[in-house]
Amino acid sequence: GFFQSHAVEVDIKDASNATCLYANWMMRFLITYESNTSDYKTATLNLTSDVTHHGSVCGNDTQAALVAVQFGEGHSWSVNFTKNNETYQGDLVIFTYNTNDTAVFPDAKRKGPVSVVVKDTTRPVQLNNVYVCHSADFIEAENVTQIFWNVTVQPFVQNGTVSKRESRCRADTPTSAPTVLPTTANVTTVSTTTLSPAPTTPPKPVENPDTGNYSLKSGNKTCLLATVGLQLNISQDKPLLININPKTTIADGACGNTTATLRLNDGNSTLISF
Repeated sequence: GFFQSHAVEVDIKDASNATCLYANWMMRFLITYESNTSDYKTATLNLTSDVTHHGSVCGNDTQAALVAVQFGEGHSWSVNFTKNNETYQGDLVIFTYNTNDTAVFPDAKRKGPVSVVVKDTTRPVQLNNVYVCHSADFIEAENVTQIFWNVTVQPFVQNGTVSKRESRCRADTPTSAPTVLPTTANVTTVSTTTLSPAPTTPPKPVENPDTGNYSLKSGNKTCLLATVGLQLNISQDKPLLININPKTTIADGACGNTTATLRLNDGNSTLISF
């Protein structure tokens, strides 16, 4: 149930009714907020079915393109794109959540809209290429984790047609060993003598994860301690085991009077929240 959310599709037309900006993606938000009892809770905000895209603009050589969406009880999200002669790139991501939404924040101490502004770190994309990223991507800032997946976007669309040329994100690109072509140096000649079949090498077992020591502070005092080795077992097309590496894992979160949240984010953008 981690990725249950509504998809968003934005198709902006220019004055001649031709598509000038297209985007289709899924996203959700994890928001840590202070409750009326002064403890901290983490709320999950998903996209609703009533998404609008007021304020989205095509952009041109002198004006940035803008994807802006509004959803739920006063929540909104936007990203603008700038271009040069050969590429386009995301600039600023602005997310505003409204703690007056009692369905998501039933006991929020602070009431009203809260905005988070972060820099988009996506690499530049060649003009007239559509950017595609099926893998999950994360942006973390100011007690908010933004999660995106199944992203397809192209600003500055040419001739009203979304390009068939894709620029994939790094996470979608599989890594494989280089192909070694046969040469006289690495080709082995086998005699016609009948050979016994080679013994089957059993698969190498996955090593146990290293134990990490994670802690949170409230002021000058440590309020949460965790000493744990973590391994994720992900069942998709085929089983995948991932060990969380304590040397590259960053711990953050918050401690309250009755609840505490520990978030672990490793160098591969694996996010776990306790």
